[in-house]
Amino acid sequence: MDQQAIKNRFGIIGNTPALNHALNVAMQVANTDLSVLINGESGVGKEVFSQIIHALSARKHNPFIAVNCGAIPEGTIDSELFGHEKGSFTGAVDSRKGYFETVNGGTIFLDEIGELPLGTQARLLRVLETGEYIRVGSSKVQKTDVRVIAATNKDLLESTTNGRFREDLYYRLNTVPIRVPALRDRKEDILLLFRKFATDFADKYKTTTVQLNEEARNALVNYSWPGNVRELKNIAEQISVLSIDKNITGEQLRTFLPDHNYNRMPVLAGGNGNVSQTEFANEREILYKLFFDMKKDVNELKKMFYDLLQNPGMGAHAPVYTNDNNNNNNIRELSTVGNNSNNYNPSPVIIQGNQESQIHHHEEVEESLSIIDKEKELIIKALKKHRGKRRDASLDLGISERTLYRKLKEYDIEDL
Repeated sequence: MDQQAIKNRFGIIGNTPALNHALNVAMQVANTDLSVLINGESGVGKEVFSQIIHALSARKHNPFIAVNCGAIPEGTIDSELFGHEKGSFTGAVDSRKGYFETVNGGTIFLDEIGELPLGTQARLLRVLETGEYIRVGSSKVQKTDVRVIAATNKDLLESTTNGRFREDLYYRLNTVPIRVPALRDRKEDILLLFRKFATDFADKYKTTTVQLNEEARNALVNYSWPGNVRELKNIAEQISVLSIDKNITGEQLRTFLPDHNYNRMPVLAGGNGNVSQTEFANEREILYKLFFDMKKDVNELKKMFYDLLQNPGMGAHAPVYTNDNNNNNNIRELSTVGNNSNNYNPSPVIIQGNQESQIHHHEEVEESLSIIDKEKELIIKALKKHRGKRRDASLDLGISERTLYRKLKEYDIEDL
């Protein structure tokens, strides 16, 4: 069967090179039992490619089932795929066959494979490698002969690096990758698809087929279509049902499209941003300025106390003049901190900015940050607080009395 016949059979419209390449790969791999991973954004038609692969394979007369992994709760996904025994969990009143048992000899399409829990991924890997699985609550190993076609709208390779998807399962599924292009990468197909949808909906609702003028066609092609073919189909249906005038202008078409094209990249604050982005940018700038001012004030405060430590005789009222190379007129005066006039020293203290050799650095003694020291200190405080009663001290510390006894031995703390 040639490519055009496949397109006609499965309702695929378009002739872009990327779409044709994806279709060619699906046709070539169909008559094998290799695992296939279909990549593409939501709404591009990944399930259609799985149906094509099954229909052109030797399994075409056997069952085909599509499973949306993201729609099944995590607690029941294993039971859905592999089955369970009676009484294996609450609500399991009877034994139940899973999809891998009911579709034996056929094809299973696992859509949104990236949503599978890690435990289920391990079970799936075993099925792919050995054809074996075990029902939930059973110890009996069962065999199955099922071809697995998976699909995802995520970057699974990236998910393997952050531990959300098993690397061995990724390479086992990705034997033959197929990438379905997004609609915005198929601009020459957009008008063909819209015309097909508009004709179908005109027949369905017994109305006149809508027509687009030049401006409307340009608006349709230049829209980003984040929902891909599914979104285009929805827009075509809305226009077919709601438009009174079937000759659609660009202005009329834009009333059916979202106000703004979706931007998939982070937006930095700028003149073209919307009101909320601008407000956020202004608030962020204010916070940055506040932090810088605070840092500057802290540095000034440190310098002030450092001057006091280096010149204890200057008194609380003595002004401090700093003579820097960059600013010879920089004068800072310490505020009054006392009312004792006997301590007043009218002579200003002059500090030369580049005489680092004359400055004796003040050594700061930091508090111990050892977790062991802090834990020992808290245990001693608790025992003192409760007059040596270990039970009360352990409750106050939030640990068991047995753990407290072990800590007393470990830190060699005697009863207080």
